[in-house]
Amino acid sequence: MTGAPFVLIAGGGTGGHTSAGLAVAAALTARPGVRVEWVGSHHGIEARRVPEADIPYHAIATGKLRRYWAWRNVPDLTLRVPAGLLQAVALLARLRPDVLFATGGFVSLPPALAARFLRIPVIVHEQTAVPGLANRIAGRFARRVALTFPLAAPGRASGRIVVTGNPLRPELRGGSAERLAHVFGFETTGPGATVPLVYVTGGSLGSHRINRAVGAALIELLPHARIVHQCGDSRVTGDLDWLEDRAHALPADLVRRYAPRAYLDAELAHVYAVASLVVGRSGAGTVNECCHLGLPAVYVPLPGTSGDEQTANARLVEAAGGAVVLPQAALTPERLRDAVLGLLADPARLREMGARARTLAVADAEERLARLILEAADR
Repeated sequence: MTGAPFVLIAGGGTGGHTSAGLAVAAALTARPGVRVEWVGSHHGIEARRVPEADIPYHAIATGKLRRYWAWRNVPDLTLRVPAGLLQAVALLARLRPDVLFATGGFVSLPPALAARFLRIPVIVHEQTAVPGLANRIAGRFARRVALTFPLAAPGRASGRIVVTGNPLRPELRGGSAERLAHVFGFETTGPGATVPLVYVTGGSLGSHRINRAVGAALIELLPHARIVHQCGDSRVTGDLDWLEDRAHALPADLVRRYAPRAYLDAELAHVYAVASLVVGRSGAGTVNECCHLGLPAVYVPLPGTSGDEQTANARLVEAAGGAVVLPQAALTPERLRDAVLGLLADPARLREMGARARTLAVADAEERLARLILEAADR
């Protein structure tokens, strides 16, 4: 390497892959002279959030690698994946980064393969308890493979594998109860201002099953809790409109305790600062945020993910004492109500669960990853 190191980050498609990359980008750019750019998809969450962070962004075609039959496999594997690989080769040949940092997921694979072809060192980061297909492919030729959890390590030992943890975006810290009440219209005085806050999330796209279960249980949950509900905005399910209709039908004393939203951005820090309990999917992003912030959770893993990674994530936290797992097959409004109200009735248990969840987080994960990346660039 000559001159200032140039790091190209590749990844996106989900909030978890994007958030980790942004945290590492912040750690890298805090060092004098380090140049960081990003390659991702045209329409994924990273296409919005990375430019908002003032990081130069390059979009390529992407197609998902599915290990089951779906009609979308045909255009993805015959058109989008080959096009994305060719675009990635052309882009990396033009940019010539010193190192490529792959955050995982199908978006990161074409740039990783292009880096291999052009002899650019690759650092791979695995965020889940079970390595995904893209990372298992890229990990075969990566300079180093960074893991969030030791359990994600392959069966055989390798000098290329290191546990770094998964970083937390710094902007998710420092929220306040006052801003939470202002943003979501919650009461600032009276009984409604002191009831616990439950944050419900199905990931960036929302979860139809969780949305409907929570919506059906609202009338029994809201006497005991305020709820911020990140539900997505699927035109197929119509969940946001359905939840808003249910909110408008609530009794006057409960209507200001419920806030459905399609997506949360800067306001998420205020939610996390006040939340007593999180209910949601157990993707890498949500699990990582709850562990770093010491938040107890009721996880409803999404079935059918690669290697059943969401179940593995949730069970890992459950084994540490930081979460309760409610399988989707068992999810009903009644089961969800009982799980949430049972936990809210035991504040000491919630505090203990939060402390146990925090033991799984690595506080300086972004710094560990930044050092790993710059070592590869220097070599």
